[in-house]
Amino acid sequence: MDVQLLTYLFVGASFALYIGIAVWSRAGSTKEFYVAGGGVHPIANGAATAADWMSAASFISMAGIIAYVGYDASVYLMGWTGGYVLLAMLLAPYLRKFGKFTVPDFVGDRYYSSVARTVAVVCVIFISFTYVAGQMRGTGIVFARFLEVDVNVGVVIGMAIVFFYAVLGGMKGITYTQVAQYCVLIFAFLVPAVFLSIMMTGHVLPQTGFGGTLVDAQGNDTGVYLLHKLDQVVTDLGFREYTEGSKSTIDVFFITAALMCGTAGLPHVIVRFFTVPTVKDARISAGWALFFIALLYTTAPAVGAFARVNLVETVNETAYEELPGWFYNWENTGLIGWVDKNGDGIIQMRGGDPFAGKPSYEGSADSQAARGEYGQRLVSNTPTDNESEVYIDRDIIVLANPEIGNLPAWVIALVAAGGVAAALSTAAGLLLVISSAISHDLLKKTFKPDISEKQELVAARLAAAVAIVIAGYFGINPPGFVAQVVAFAFGLAASSFFPVILLGIFSKRMNKEGAIAGMLVGLVFTFSYIVYFKFISPELNSAENWLLGVSPEGIGSLGMVLNFVVAVIVCKMTPPPPEHIQHIVEDIRVPRGAGTAVDH
Repeated sequence: MDVQLLTYLFVGASFALYIGIAVWSRAGSTKEFYVAGGGVHPIANGAATAADWMSAASFISMAGIIAYVGYDASVYLMGWTGGYVLLAMLLAPYLRKFGKFTVPDFVGDRYYSSVARTVAVVCVIFISFTYVAGQMRGTGIVFARFLEVDVNVGVVIGMAIVFFYAVLGGMKGITYTQVAQYCVLIFAFLVPAVFLSIMMTGHVLPQTGFGGTLVDAQGNDTGVYLLHKLDQVVTDLGFREYTEGSKSTIDVFFITAALMCGTAGLPHVIVRFFTVPTVKDARISAGWALFFIALLYTTAPAVGAFARVNLVETVNETAYEELPGWFYNWENTGLIGWVDKNGDGIIQMRGGDPFAGKPSYEGSADSQAARGEYGQRLVSNTPTDNESEVYIDRDIIVLANPEIGNLPAWVIALVAAGGVAAALSTAAGLLLVISSAISHDLLKKTFKPDISEKQELVAARLAAAVAIVIAGYFGINPPGFVAQVVAFAFGLAASSFFPVILLGIFSKRMNKEGAIAGMLVGLVFTFSYIVYFKFISPELNSAENWLLGVSPEGIGSLGMVLNFVVAVIVCKMTPPPPEHIQHIVEDIRVPRGAGTAVDH
C-alpha cells in the first residue's frame, strides 16, 4: 500500500478507537465528568497522565527544537522531566488528600474566598488557552501533510474529533481514550527511532545510538561519533556547534526553573491525581507516569540528532529536481520553502534567515521550482553561494523523519497517527479543565450554587464546546511555533499557581489576601513581559534588552519569585486564616484517611 492509503487506515482506525472508547465510557454524572468517578487504576492513570503530558510539544516539537538548537534545547528536557518529579513529591499526594475536583476548587476552599477561586479560574483559562493553541496547531500540521489538506482545515478536523469525545465522555471518556492514545504515540515515536538508530549507528536503543559511532551502508563501523559528525556538518554550513550552547547560564537556569515549576502548577496534569482512589495510588500513578514519560524523553535527543544529519545530507547541495518526494510533499503544505537566491537550481542550506533581504522573485506554472508557498525561482539577483536558501519549519522534524530516513510506508503512517494522538490527548485534557473551571468553579461555586447536577453537566459540555471553538481560532492563528507557545503556558503556570498551591499545603499562616495578591502580581507581570517582547516590540527581543538577561521563555521564574514575595509580605500584614483552615492544612499533610473527590 502507498503512504497515503496507510495513513488514512492508521489515523482512521485510531479515531474509531478513541470515539468507541468515548461512547463506552461516557460520563453520566458530574463526578464522572470531572474526575472519572475517582476509581481509575494507578497504572492506567499513569499512562493517561503521560498522554496528557506528552502533548504535540513533546511528540512533534521537542525533537525539532533539539534538531535545530542542539545543546540549548536541554532546558526543555531538564525542565519538563524535573518538573514531574517536583509535582509527584511536593503536590500530587497532598492535593489528592484534599479531595476536590479542580485546582480553583483547592484555591477557593483552602483560601476560603470566592475571589481567590475566581482569580484561580482566570489563571486556569489563561494557561490552558495558551497551552491548547499549541496542540491545535500541532494537529493542523499533522493533517496538513498526511491528509493533504490545508493546516487550517487540519485544525478544524482536530476540533471536531476532540469535541466529540471530550464533550461526550468528560474525564471518564478522556482517561481511557488517553490510555489508548499513549500506546499509539509511544509506539509511533519509538519505532522509527529504533529503525534509524540501527541504520545509522548499529545500536538497537536510540539512547545508546545517540552517543555511538556511525556505520556505513554495509554496516561497518566508521569510528566517527554521531555528535562529532553533527558538529562538523552544522559548523561547515555556518551554524553554531550542535553540542555548544549560546544561552547565558542565568537564562538556562530561569527557563529550566519556569518549566519545572510550571509543570508542577499545570491544572490539567494536577487534576489527573484526583481520579485515583487513594493517596497511595496518587504516588504510584505519578511513578508510572514518570516511567512512561521517560521512554519518550530519553529518546527525543537521538531523534533530533538523526533527523538533522539525514536532513543536511539529503537536501544540502542537491539539485531541486533530484530531491526526494518528501520534500515536495511538505513544500506543498507551506512548511518547507526554497528560495533560489543564486539561480543555480541547487539548494544551499546555510546559517541565517533564507527570507532576509531577498530580491524580487516570481513563480510560474511551468517552472518546476514554483512549488508550495515559498518555492519561487529567482528572476534577478547578484549570485551568491553563501546565503541560506531553504526554510524548514522545526515542528515537522519528527513527522518528516521517517520519510527523510527512507523508512517503510507503514512507519510513516504510524507516526502520523502518533502525532494526532499526542496533540488530541492533551487538547482534550486542557479543554476539560477550562470546562470544569467555568461550569464548576464559576457557575456552581460562585454565581449559581443552587444549580442541579444535570444543569451543571450541560453547562460543562457547553463550556467545553465554546472552549474548542476558541482553541481552534488560536490553532489557526498561533503566536509562535508549538513548543514555544507551550513554554509560555508553563511560565504562566509557574508564576500564578505553583506558589499558592505550595504555600497552601505547607504554610498554615498563608491567607487569602496573600494568595490573591501573589497570583495577580505573578500572572500580570509574566503575561505583560511575554506580550511586550513577543507581540508589542519583537525587535527588542534580545538578551541586551531582557530584564536581568532573562528571556520571555524563562520569565515565569521571576514572576514566581514575585508571587512568593508579595504573598508572604501581604500575608504578614493581614490577619491569619481561620482556625479550621489551619487544621485542614495540618490534615492534608497526613496521607491516611483520604476520601473520594467531592464537590461540596
